[in-house]
Amino acid sequence: MAWSSSLQSRLLLSSFLGDRLVHSTKPLGPLRLCNQGKKQASVQLSRTLCNLAELLFNRRNKDDSLNNKRKRLQPGEVSPCLTVPDHIPRPSYVNSRQSPGIASGPEVHDERGIECMRASGRLAAQVLEYAGTLVKPGTKTDEIDKAVHEMIINNGAYPSPLGYGGFPKSVCTSVNECICHGIPDSRALEDGDIINIDVTVYLDGYHGDTSATFFCGNVDDEAKKLVQVTRECLYNAISICAPGVEFNRIGKTIHNYADKFRFGVVRQFVGHGVGRVFHADPVILHYRNNERGRMLLGQTFTIEPMLTMGSTNPVIWADDWTAVTEDGRLSAQFEHTILITENGAEILTQC
Repeated sequence: MAWSSSLQSRLLLSSFLGDRLVHSTKPLGPLRLCNQGKKQASVQLSRTLCNLAELLFNRRNKDDSLNNKRKRLQPGEVSPCLTVPDHIPRPSYVNSRQSPGIASGPEVHDERGIECMRASGRLAAQVLEYAGTLVKPGTKTDEIDKAVHEMIINNGAYPSPLGYGGFPKSVCTSVNECICHGIPDSRALEDGDIINIDVTVYLDGYHGDTSATFFCGNVDDEAKKLVQVTRECLYNAISICAPGVEFNRIGKTIHNYADKFRFGVVRQFVGHGVGRVFHADPVILHYRNNERGRMLLGQTFTIEPMLTMGSTNPVIWADDWTAVTEDGRLSAQFEHTILITENGAEILTQC
């Protein structure tokens, strides 16, 4: 979860946002832009681009199906929020519907902080691995949420998404064309689905953030290729990280690789610093860009590319969270929290 910001007059949204996208199924709400003088122009441009994208990408059959094979994702019933025992420490944003945004300044850690980040990252990875074993036809995403919730609190941690800006669940489950921030609900997974599960835990004052896309039953080759390339984009980007490396090399690496397979790179959601706060500087762009800034020794942040088969433009559901591709084509995502070390980058969110 994160926040919207304006970089060179562009509206960007982090991987988990309190503010919403300009193109939404609901009336346009207020935007928080760093440069308020450009607000009106930015909104009008975004509307124009989204309307054009609607004409180009969002033509679909009346039965709301895709090529008569897979029906568009529809909201299910969302169960009540789960509870967390009182003895488990909570992040400061819990019980406030206001998103805290991206904290200024990088997350750079001393030795104790690094060990805490390793512990939170390791737990997040273990929870994600377990959640992946639950992916099978007939399983409801709400059941995945409940299992993840129990594992996190049983390890003395808090599920970071729960209560962040009003998010009602402990994990994100993004199925098929859902780019990110899918809310677990009563929909049962179907044979051939793909699902991204995004886990963040708050353990001893530090957040560990990770996600992966899993196959449900018999997935077609086209979907498998999308998932494979998205994962490779993440690891290619991690491989170039080291002290002093410019952050914009991450986006260039991901975008160049995705282009080879003609997959789209989502621009509206980004990686972020993570550690003592859920979302901090720097904002990590996954596409080619000219943003400034270099990686620091002892710094932690996420890289989380989202690739699509078609349109990269998101539409936000009425729940104010679920972001889906406007043409209904598949999207995949992978994410790791990494630590910048003298030798390059250490992946903290792996078992």
